[in-house]
Amino acid sequence: MPPISLHLPDWFVSGGATMWVLAFMSVIALATLISKILQFARVRPGIARQADRLLDALAKGQQPGKPGKLTSPIDQVVWQCWQNSKLEEAAWQEESLRLARSSLDNLRGGLRILEVISAVAPLLGLLGTVFGMIGAFQALETAGSQVDPSILSGGIWEALLTTAAGLTVAIPTLAAFHWADRSLELCREKMQDRLSRLKVLRNNHAESEPLEEDRDPSVAHAY
Repeated sequence: MPPISLHLPDWFVSGGATMWVLAFMSVIALATLISKILQFARVRPGIARQADRLLDALAKGQQPGKPGKLTSPIDQVVWQCWQNSKLEEAAWQEESLRLARSSLDNLRGGLRILEVISAVAPLLGLLGTVFGMIGAFQALETAGSQVDPSILSGGIWEALLTTAAGLTVAIPTLAAFHWADRSLELCREKMQDRLSRLKVLRNNHAESEPLEEDRDPSVAHAY
């Protein structure tokens, strides 16, 4: 069986063990990005149609009907908070905050992986370059008085490969991280806005509800 290096490009083999680590990190980053794209396409974190329908109905003094399919985190949290509207004010706020945090935490999965890879990959590439330069100058020292410029230039060329590979992994990974992080930030801002509106409408709805004495006239004449 031929060595595995025969099936790989020469520049990859010249990079040494660092290239293998960077290749592994690139696979992890790509898999994480694909999973986040599929997750965001399924839950659609920036959509708030059902939440807006609920808020519009409450603003008009109407009772909202049954919600449609709640896939967006904003829709889910706002409708769950409305269903908990019978709770006391302090308990309702704590429960709303808990639901919002839990929903956003579910969307943050995998972001730390992208952040770490985008930070470690260029440093790892630079470390590989440093070791490559050390090897190149050791080879130059071993050559003694019979110095061949190609020895030094070839060693530097091979050493710089890891830096280029590290940057190649880090740049798209960092862009993917900021895309996902910005999507979560927009989701958080929209969710905060809808919950603030729901809080105001909930208080107005509670104040407009008639007292028990007003609902049953016989109670008022019992005294």
